[in-house]
Amino acid sequence: MNGLDIITFYHNPQSRAATVRWMLEELGAPFKMEALNFQTGDHKKADYLAVNPMGKVPAIIHKGVVITETAAICCYLADEYLGAGLAPAIGDAQRGTYLRWMFFAPACMEPAVWDKALQRTPGKPGMIGYGDFDSAMDVAAGAVAAGPYMLGERFSAADVVFGSMVLWGMMFKLIPERPEFAAYAARLTARPAHQRAQAADAELSATLGL
Repeated sequence: MNGLDIITFYHNPQSRAATVRWMLEELGAPFKMEALNFQTGDHKKADYLAVNPMGKVPAIIHKGVVITETAAICCYLADEYLGAGLAPAIGDAQRGTYLRWMFFAPACMEPAVWDKALQRTPGKPGMIGYGDFDSAMDVAAGAVAAGPYMLGERFSAADVVFGSMVLWGMMFKLIPERPEFAAYAARLTARPAHQRAQAADAELSATLGL
């Protein structure tokens, strides 16, 4: 295998990078991890700022190219490792639905959750991408209600991204405790790849003293 084919993964287990860690487990893709300790400011050092000037994780380097932003990374990896079956190919009838929910989580759910949690007043619903919190949560719950996954019986990278948002929101009680979310979360946490990622991140957290 060409060394460029191995993914370099910049990670902190207490960050959005945990979603990419799960994605890598689902793919079984070869990667080497660069763990960044926020407490010692690794993410703000020159070496990492040369990778991501935002000083945030996750980020990956693959085939000499830097990719940042969680959903973008997961979308890229699913397409790059298409044989793993985590993305409908271009031309597949499910491709549009897959992309819709892949990006609904960071574009609508996350800002809606943070605005509510931080008691920010975002202005008129028509001025912001998610409209209002209740509408965003209703749409999200409806999306998982039919199940078992975002594409019906087919698990995909959209579930990794969307599902991570649901799991995180439920953990911190930032999204409503609705039966649709609870059932979906149970299906996701039962996946062996998710369990492996969680165990690996718990071990890494201990190593970093988090």
